[in-house]
Amino acid sequence: MEPMINVMQPALGERELAAVREVFESNWIGRGARTQEFESSFARHIGVDAAHVTSTNSCTEATFIAMELLEVGPGDEVVLPTASFVGAGNAIASRGAKPVFCDVDEATLNPSVSHVEAVLTERTKAVLILHYGGYPGEVAQIAELCRGRGIHLIEDAAVAIASTVDGQACGTFGDMGVWSFDHGKIVVTVDGGMLCVRDPELAARAPKIAYLGMEQRSGYDQAMRAQTRWWDFDVTSFSRRSTTNDVLAAVGNVQLSRLPEFIDRRREVAEAYDAGLSSVSGLRVPPPLPAGHTSSYYMYWLQFEGGIRDEVARDLYELGVYTTFRYPLLHQVPAYGSDAVLPGAEAAADKTLLLPMHQSLSDADVDRVISAVQECTGRRTGIARAA
Repeated sequence: MEPMINVMQPALGERELAAVREVFESNWIGRGARTQEFESSFARHIGVDAAHVTSTNSCTEATFIAMELLEVGPGDEVVLPTASFVGAGNAIASRGAKPVFCDVDEATLNPSVSHVEAVLTERTKAVLILHYGGYPGEVAQIAELCRGRGIHLIEDAAVAIASTVDGQACGTFGDMGVWSFDHGKIVVTVDGGMLCVRDPELAARAPKIAYLGMEQRSGYDQAMRAQTRWWDFDVTSFSRRSTTNDVLAAVGNVQLSRLPEFIDRRREVAEAYDAGLSSVSGLRVPPPLPAGHTSSYYMYWLQFEGGIRDEVARDLYELGVYTTFRYPLLHQVPAYGSDAVLPGAEAAADKTLLLPMHQSLSDADVDRVISAVQECTGRRTGIARAA
């Protein structure tokens, strides 16, 4: 068996190691100048002022902070697509609010305006949308709907770090956006996240919530040099410790500078998959992007007809091609207590399979994946027809 081709894989090297070495040699590995640099660089990347972004130890934690900032609580409902990461559902439920799941388009796995609007009620406090696979979806229209209804919009842009609509970054259409930098993402800090908050007052509260609700200024702050008792602090909320540090931020600074080359390579892989697989009988490739949309190409998914998805996945695994499906539908998770019937999402979940997609794929890897999919799909389609 040939070496397994991973679904997701970071691209880390000597530049990242050198950046970490510099942090070690500085004798300051906590939150400091490199973390501030990462926040500022990311803010420039998405086109906002640095005062509106706060780095965190994960995207999920950024989502928890967003719920706290919006004071989501018992009696509130938060709408989200059922094809979402479990961290989003947990962030809502942990506040005592009710996650309300909406359907998604079967082909894109993104919610439409009508999907969201269909489940809004007088108790809806916020909508939390995911940009599936890095494809923006109808984010501009959903943002307009939410503004018209006086409902907060949070964007889970975890996999949409380079996705835009008419030049505007995903994550900046709503009231808040969150991003992920974990080991499987495009830009990696090993683990980490980012929160962007539109409202200036809430944005100023976010760093305090991310650090135990504490208001404290470091003795290293130039403005504190003439002060005494810089170690005193106040507690403004009963929050968790959600901060990151200069070691992880140093990796992030290098990774963010490499983002354009990462996206170029991912686009090349997606185009190769389109060319090699779009005419294969029995499967469907992702739909083309609408005009004005750009994607981060975080996922590349196929949809198989005839109930052969699971068999094809097993065959590909035997050939050394790892595949998966994201995300298991949250309305079918008993813990959330939903009785929704969402046909688009349910149909997609039965036929969708993610292929390897990352910037470290070689041309030989891509050719091998294409050949394996062609072979396995042809075999299983023949078996299904014979049966």
